[in-house]
Amino acid sequence: MPSAPIAVVTGASSGIGAATARQLAASGYRVVLTARRKDRIEALAEELTAAGHQAMPYPLDVTDRAAVDEFATAFRTIAVLVNNAGGALGADPIATADPADWRQMYETNVLGTLNLTQALLPALTASGDGTVVVVSSTAGHGTYEGGGGYVAAKHGSHVLAETLRLEIVGTPVRVIEVAPGMVKTEEFALTRFDGDTEKAAKVYAGVDSPLSADDVAETITWAVTRPSHVNIDLLVVRPRAQASNTKVHREL
Repeated sequence: MPSAPIAVVTGASSGIGAATARQLAASGYRVVLTARRKDRIEALAEELTAAGHQAMPYPLDVTDRAAVDEFATAFRTIAVLVNNAGGALGADPIATADPADWRQMYETNVLGTLNLTQALLPALTASGDGTVVVVSSTAGHGTYEGGGGYVAAKHGSHVLAETLRLEIVGTPVRVIEVAPGMVKTEEFALTRFDGDTEKAAKVYAGVDSPLSADDVAETITWAVTRPSHVNIDLLVVRPRAQASNTKVHREL
């Protein structure tokens, strides 16, 4: 019996990453869970294994290039890479934003994606049927006040995906970008506002059914499991209540 294809998921310790790992595992992939929080990915690996799936945790900081390169040596072939690690820090205007927040967002959202993609592209190509997924954001396709640093970083990840697709056309590797809008997860807004629960709650206040991590994971899994010749270049997914980054229906 052939071994299950391998799917590497970054940022798998919570939110969209953890949900994507669950759904890819249920779809028959052997998932490799990467994130900085070792306890979280080990617990998820145990959960998936107990459910009869194949999962392996690997603690990894995607911004550490040496660690990423060492990680890549463990694989001859990989079927799927889901570049999900990222996040937002702060919502200050350009005039007062902290450059350190901008730098960290760029390092994680853009250079982290670059590191994993460069390191694993040979194994994805060697599989004969590889898929690179970049989880960007609607922020990568439109600006909004207070979002300058995050918007710039997600524009970077969008352009990375778009350029890579041009550069590797003709190879057996697809490049898929999934750009979620408003997703309510346990940590995204809390991290953005440095643990301020009141500010985090205001992001979703009055919104009827924002997207969940499972909604986005299902979208990613659907795109990945299309026939090999079908490439979902870009899939933007928002809740019905959100018409744009700045137009959201709220019932307050």
